[in-house]
Amino acid sequence: MRTMTGQSAAGGGQAPRDSDDHGDGHGAADGHGDGHGDGHGDGQHGGGADARPGAAPGRPRVPRQPGRPDVFTFGETMVALRGSGPLKLGGTMQVSIAGAESNVAIGLARLGHEVRWAGAVGEDEAGELVLRTLRAEGVEVSGAPTDPGAPTGLLLFEPRLPDITRVHYYRAGSAGSRLTPDVIERAFRAAPPRVLHLTGITPALSPTARSAALQSLRLAREHGSLVCLDVNFRARLWTAEEAAVVLGEWIPFVDLLIASDDELPLCLPPRDADGDSAAGIASQARLLRELGVGEIVVKLGAEGATAFTHGGSLHRSAKAVRAVDAVGAGDAFVAGYLSALLDGEGPAACLERAVTTGAFAVASPGDWEGAPTRAELGMLGAPPGTVVR
Repeated sequence: MRTMTGQSAAGGGQAPRDSDDHGDGHGAADGHGDGHGDGHGDGQHGGGADARPGAAPGRPRVPRQPGRPDVFTFGETMVALRGSGPLKLGGTMQVSIAGAESNVAIGLARLGHEVRWAGAVGEDEAGELVLRTLRAEGVEVSGAPTDPGAPTGLLLFEPRLPDITRVHYYRAGSAGSRLTPDVIERAFRAAPPRVLHLTGITPALSPTARSAALQSLRLAREHGSLVCLDVNFRARLWTAEEAAVVLGEWIPFVDLLIASDDELPLCLPPRDADGDSAAGIASQARLLRELGVGEIVVKLGAEGATAFTHGGSLHRSAKAVRAVDAVGAGDAFVAGYLSALLDGEGPAACLERAVTTGAFAVASPGDWEGAPTRAELGMLGAPPGTVVR
């Protein structure tokens, strides 16, 4: 699927939009633009443990219950090895971690939010690295189990051209793929969150991980948590047809849907998943709102992002940054959008923060390393050559 890219601050050029599985994040570093629709409104989906019927009457609002963590998320986080060139030639590698959900968790924690992560890791040194890194970044991991019978997953990043990176996964039978519903139930009930964040990666890992994700949706409905879903389709993990079946079951639970334009049809019944033009995207967003989704944010690569709410649509085009590494930009975008939503901001401010955090990711190497703190959000507006003293 598409990877979000930034524009060169010097010449206005951009990296290609299309690439194959650039890590666990994809989307765009977007920025200024014009839009319409106020995006404000009331209404939050509530109810029992079952999916809610009917359309979303207004913009979803985040519960404000005191004492609840801001966000709960889970999924597979792996040890990431980044080479300096073709892997077959050897050389040095940098060691880090990577995972779509943990990327979002770190991005939110750096922005000052209370975040819990509960993905499983192996009872090994790689798993210790994952947990240690997340703790160091301020993410709460007490609900994350260690599995003595399976290893922590591994992925290798292989840069081949300045704007193209190949990713090799070693995750079959990993601890993360063996996540079970009881683990998620314990972690969720220990501290019901204001927001549950999911991606379409976790249900593709295994039947048990898929069941765990479904259980989290039921728990979110039971506890009144807002549900954010980033589609994050991975063709190496499952087919589009398989993904469409699962996502179709999830959509009635979702308050905020984030997807690239080519992922949006996966969330709709087959008869409605047509068209890739701007009109087609708007029509698809309208159908998703009729299915009960309160807000749809469509990532358009270097062209920006558009939010669809009950008040209309709002677009932001790409921020101008020198592209260094597009991996993780989509996760940074999600973190920025959720951060502003948690702060009670409207769609325009949510998009602005999202495109800003996405731009930081594009301008920095690594999946999450370049995520900004709240105090750094204004740095992109500084003139070139500025030295902050």
